[in-house]
Amino acid sequence: MVTQNYWFPREDYLARVEKVRAQLAAQGLDALVAFMPETVTYLTGFFTRGYTSFQFAIIPVTGDPVLFCRDVEEYYLDATCVFPGRVMWTDSDDRNKVAAAAITRALGPKARIGVEMQAWPLNAARFAGLQAALPEATWTDVSQLVTVMRFIKSPAEIAYQRRAAKAAEAGMAAGIAAAKEGATEREMAADICAAMIRAGSDLPGPGVLSSGERAFHLHGGYSDRVLARGDIVQLETTPNVRHYHARFMRPMKVSVATDADHRIVETLIKIQDEAIAAVGPGVKATVPDRIYREGVLGAGLRETYTNKTFYSVGLLLQPSGGEPLEAEPTSAWSFEPGMTFHTYVLAKGFGMSETIAITETGIERLTNFPRQLFVS
Repeated sequence: MVTQNYWFPREDYLARVEKVRAQLAAQGLDALVAFMPETVTYLTGFFTRGYTSFQFAIIPVTGDPVLFCRDVEEYYLDATCVFPGRVMWTDSDDRNKVAAAAITRALGPKARIGVEMQAWPLNAARFAGLQAALPEATWTDVSQLVTVMRFIKSPAEIAYQRRAAKAAEAGMAAGIAAAKEGATEREMAADICAAMIRAGSDLPGPGVLSSGERAFHLHGGYSDRVLARGDIVQLETTPNVRHYHARFMRPMKVSVATDADHRIVETLIKIQDEAIAAVGPGVKATVPDRIYREGVLGAGLRETYTNKTFYSVGLLLQPSGGEPLEAEPTSAWSFEPGMTFHTYVLAKGFGMSETIAITETGIERLTNFPRQLFVS
């Protein structure tokens, strides 16, 4: 007997599939063959840690969805997937042959198929193999179809992100407590990860963690480096609940901080508060983005500002680190209720960020932790 462990009510998945079907029909397509792991989970519920193996979901315009995956994942199909249809391959199978047979059985040999060409599991060899095995099928790139749907989160999705934010706060508190002279980044990471797991995170993180010269460069990971007096420590905690993410950064100094350090961080906080205050439904992404850039450059904290200032977060499965909705000077989109973002500002080795949700009237800060320079 398998205990069902659906992340959302079955009706939520049915509603998502119906939205996809309507868009497929409007484009004259017979089905979506979804390779992006987030799409598969979002539409069907199916989740396994083995999502890096060859798997996909067939979402036909008419008829029930069918899952294609390795046979060892059957337990997780039974536990998480709301649809019964499945085709499973074994390690001794010709996987492309089994996949082509599954698609043909579900859609026929001449199907007009929408496919996520931007999905990282659909490598060139796999796609070429499917094309060769299905010579009468036609393939249309619909990479953005479900991705765009996922930009708007339901209240239940945002509830998972609120829980992730609490885990992020627990991790940050542990990191600040551990950032002492003589400690190593690895020891810090162990404390941070343990705190976030105990607070409900599905994955340990910790996200960005670097000190010394690496604190001035984004995306540093922890090492055996020993913290020294006066070091900057850059920390971003990145936990998730049901793989829905929330994250934030806070600046740290080891043992001592100068007046200039405090002034820099206070300036970053002021700029970010102004940018976040400008966000709301219907506001163009370029509005708060400009506040960030003009504020930081005007204060002389950076010579250039090339990175994005907001990016969408939600259901993310590694290696995905964010959803492809970002704020930068050429962005043409506007904020809408239900969107959730990580928004950050970096200068002089110091980082300050939050995860926010767009509401009907403004924003909700999902991460709520003191905003200051922490001196351990």
